[in-house]
Amino acid sequence: MSRIEDLTDRVERLLLRHEELQRTNALLQQQLQVTTQERDSLRARLSAARARIDTLIDKLPAPASATAGEDDELPPDDRA
Repeated sequence: MSRIEDLTDRVERLLLRHEELQRTNALLQQQLQVTTQERDSLRARLSAARARIDTLIDKLPAPASATAGEDDELPPDDRA
């Protein structure tokens, strides 16, 4: 009878372990869902920030043309 009792104890421990792993798995799935939602939120915020930056860049004045600064050139060096 001792073998049956040992087997019964092992099966009961396995069942407890299985239940524990199921609870752990459920918690991990919940944590993954929260993390995924946070990631999606951060991606959306990043996209909105990029759009705002692009809008600001579009509002910047155009760079001055190369001919506008020709009068400001320094004379060439007189090294001979």
